[in-house]
Formats: sequence, structure tokens, C-alpha cells
Amino acid sequence: MKLMGMISVFVVAGAVALGACAPTPPPPPPQASLYQRLGGQPAITAVVDDFVANVAADNRINHFFAHTNISHLKQELVAQICQATGGPCTYTGRPMRVVHAGMHITDADFNALVGDLQRSLNKFNVPAQEQQELLGALGQLKPDIVGV
Repeated sequence: MKLMGMISVFVVAGAVALGACAPTPPPPPPQASLYQRLGGQPAITAVVDDFVANVAADNRINHFFAHTNISHLKQELVAQICQATGGPCTYTGRPMRVVHAGMHITDADFNALVGDLQRSLNKFNVPAQEQQELLGALGQLKPDIVGV
């Protein structure tokens, strides 16, 4: 083999060997959970407090909460949202279907509640992406709330 041919073989072999030994780039950092992006439990608690006040002032739906222990409701909502967004909390309350059985909640009632929540999320400048994710997570509960 001629000298130039041998050099080419060594160069190609070296490049292949170097490529095989090159460090692989580190994986991208994991995306923060929705719980973290919302600001954790203090931020969720602040939104829930404001949300419950919105619901109390909302004549379309406040009658559903007339005999509710508001302090307990807030605790349960915080735990439920915390869990639904990937936080460290565990919701230990009764199943939604049981809680809402016989209340005859309509789509309009549910949508009014969602509007009250969105008003609170907007007040606290929660970005649209996080609002969508949160409402998507909580929206999964709708079949256990509406019409049961």
C-alpha cells in the first residue's frame, strides 16, 4: 500500500475511534413540574383563596356552597390541585362523584366555576401554558361532577 493510502486508513480509523470515544452530550434537564412552575403550595394556596372568594361572590353557583365548611374546602382544593400538578400532596378527600351526587350540576355551572378559577389565575399572572395544563388536569374531573 502506498504511503498516502496508509495515512488515509489511519486518519479514517482515528476519526472513527475518536467519534466512538467522544462524550455523549448530557440529557436535557428535566422540565419542572406544573406544581413547581405554578410556584408550589404557597402560590396554589393564594390562588385557591382568591378562587373561593370569586365563587362566593358568583350568584350563578354560590348556592352550591351555602352549607360548606369553607376552610375544609380550601384545604381539600389545595391538596387536590397540588397532587394533580405533580406536587408532594395527596388528596384524601371523598371521590368527586360522591361529593357531587344529587347536586344536579350542569355544564353551565361547571363553566362558571372554571371562569372563576381563570379569573384568579389571571389575577396572579399565571402564564397561559400553565393555565391550560391546570385546567386540563382538573377538567378530567368533570364527568364526576356534572350531572351526577
